[in-house]
Amino acid sequence: MVSVIFGIFIVIGVVFSICTGRVEVLNNQILQGASEGIQLLFSMLPVLVLWTGVMKIAEESGMLKQFAKFVQPFLCKLFPSLKKEDPALTFIASNIAANALGLGSAATPFGLKAMASLQENNPKKDEATEAMVTFLVLNTAGVTIIPTTVIALRMSYGSANPAEIVLTSLLATFCSSFAGFLLDYILRKRKRR
Repeated sequence: MVSVIFGIFIVIGVVFSICTGRVEVLNNQILQGASEGIQLLFSMLPVLVLWTGVMKIAEESGMLKQFAKFVQPFLCKLFPSLKKEDPALTFIASNIAANALGLGSAATPFGLKAMASLQENNPKKDEATEAMVTFLVLNTAGVTIIPTTVIALRMSYGSANPAEIVLTSLLATFCSSFAGFLLDYILRKRKRR
């Protein structure tokens, strides 16, 4: 759906530039946008590669499993339909760790593995379970302690203090998580009645 909306915007922009005789402006913006995109990619790539590597090392060294054990009491209360030894809990914990470090790109594989693991035990394959919905809320509105990607973006654009957003990011993501979990809890209780 988003690709259709962007496609419509592009077509409108091209038609408008042709109708107003400003095709050279369109060409300049296309080339400048592509150049800026590549520059942004190369400026952010080292930070993303570093933290993705750290997450891979943490996964292979067993640190993520230890983190999963540490947060297991919390996750068991958050996901009452899952058993304590469910492998989805390890993937969910890994996803939480990556999101807490602001590494959406590193969190995505863990999120996909968690959803696949949750889908294996889903009796209705075309309908999300309560655990899947709760995980989606957790993944989407999860608390970010260190917004690494945003800090890297701010650094690449020359911010005087790129890390000054840490406290506001923590507060905003905490509020969004709380609101998401509250709504999930209310809707879950309403559905059971």
